[in-house]
Amino acid sequence: MQGKKRGGMQANSSSAIRTFHGMAGAAAVLLVNAGCTVGPDYVKPEAAVESQWINQSDARVRQREAKLGDWWKVFKDPNLDRLVEEARRQNLTLQLAGVRILEARAQLGIATGNEYPQLQQLNGDLGFQQISQHAPNTTRIIDRNFGSVGIGFDAGWELDLWGKFRRGVESSLANLDASVASYDDALVSLTAEVVRTYVLLRTSEARIQVARDNVKIQQRTLEIADALFSGGLITELDYLQAKSLLNTTLATIPPLQAGVRQAKNALGVLLGKTPGSIDGYVAEARPIPAAPAEVAVGVPADLLRRRPDIRLAERQLATQSALIGVAKADLYPHFSLLGSINLRASDAALTFASGGASELGDLFNAKSFQYFIGPSLSWDIFNYGRITNQVRVEDARFQQLIADYRSTVLNAAKEAEDATIGFLKAQEQRNELQQTYEAAKRSTELSLYQYQEGLVDYQRVLDSQRSLVSSQESLASISGDIATNLIALYKALGGGWETRTEKDFVDKPIQQQMHERTDWGKLLEPDELDLPEKEKDNRWRLPDW
Repeated sequence: MQGKKRGGMQANSSSAIRTFHGMAGAAAVLLVNAGCTVGPDYVKPEAAVESQWINQSDARVRQREAKLGDWWKVFKDPNLDRLVEEARRQNLTLQLAGVRILEARAQLGIATGNEYPQLQQLNGDLGFQQISQHAPNTTRIIDRNFGSVGIGFDAGWELDLWGKFRRGVESSLANLDASVASYDDALVSLTAEVVRTYVLLRTSEARIQVARDNVKIQQRTLEIADALFSGGLITELDYLQAKSLLNTTLATIPPLQAGVRQAKNALGVLLGKTPGSIDGYVAEARPIPAAPAEVAVGVPADLLRRRPDIRLAERQLATQSALIGVAKADLYPHFSLLGSINLRASDAALTFASGGASELGDLFNAKSFQYFIGPSLSWDIFNYGRITNQVRVEDARFQQLIADYRSTVLNAAKEAEDATIGFLKAQEQRNELQQTYEAAKRSTELSLYQYQEGLVDYQRVLDSQRSLVSSQESLASISGDIATNLIALYKALGGGWETRTEKDFVDKPIQQQMHERTDWGKLLEPDELDLPEKEKDNRWRLPDW
């Protein structure tokens, strides 16, 4: 008897499963033949870009293609090279951007999963119940105290007739691209900031040395003035003016020393280290990094390809464009295929119905088998404009991002032009200041000699020494300005990210920590470098079962 029951249950369940598979196949055919994708297909918007740079006629601005992967090496400073490499490995902001790429990969996995049956759920329950004697439709023959038990499997699949889930995958793919562009943008900014801070450090050190050199000159002048005053050859005024100039120069050193300390602290943070731990990297004072006189900048159109912030803005556009279709799909009816297979039993008395009683142990009896399968339709026809206005919201956001993208392109061109003219004019200013310094240096030597011989008064010496201090200060500052303008130009051109690989996004120690906390499957693993290009766009699209 039990064998017959089990056979009957298996026959019933097999029939249900065949029916479910048949309807699923029919749904798949319907999806292929009748499905469409609502919402706009993304088209990259146009952006205004000039064909030539404003300073293209300047011989120092080369129009050849710029190779900017490791642009900081043009300064030929091994200490700087080391700092940049350390920062690219250890900077915390960059680590944050790398982990966000992993987050975007996981979000793409969620979107991909929505293309498959959204509900596939095993369930089970066990409960005991007492029905009130005063409940409606109760009689003495109804067993008011009983238990029930059940196990089953539920499945549900909303068919993607309007492309809602496909648009979701499209949006998530673009968002993944945007997260990579955001990482590259962070890498560009980090590299430029490390080099700029290093130049500021060396510029402050150079200005300190200038001040100390002038202190030596002014101390010698003060000694001469003191001797002449003691001999009664000059008044006390000359002595006091010499002393005042010396003290003024000495007073410029402490804030410059503070600037050195602050620059070292800033470098420490950029390298992901505590303040003070960077001192060993930059313990010895070195000259300001010398910038080359010429720079290769390519053409303005290269900015659209090279600058990560432009690619980020464009990928955000693609992400938002797909969301319009996601919202628009809710305007149409939703078709789903639902199925449920269950075994359920109860120990309630069934004397009236069948002349017998069931038990909880009859759960696996053939008579305990039940199933449901069938299509479902839902359509939000009265939503008082909520869905329509949500589509409008997504479209307005898309239009805002178009303006943001075009603004990003314009600002990129502006930054490149600003940095170019700053670099060129700073070189010209340095040439003039170099001549000013040479003249001030010679003037100081002559005025001091003439003062000792009594040929000129001390005011001439004072003026020449002040001019010397000013010219040396300006010369040191403009040397730093040339370097910082070149750094700004390389940043404006989008240099510094090309040498990274997918292995750089999240380094091994962080991957290990994340693996220990969570099963990340293959999302932490970078693709092999020889992966065919046509397969790279779909590398994260397979569901992670």
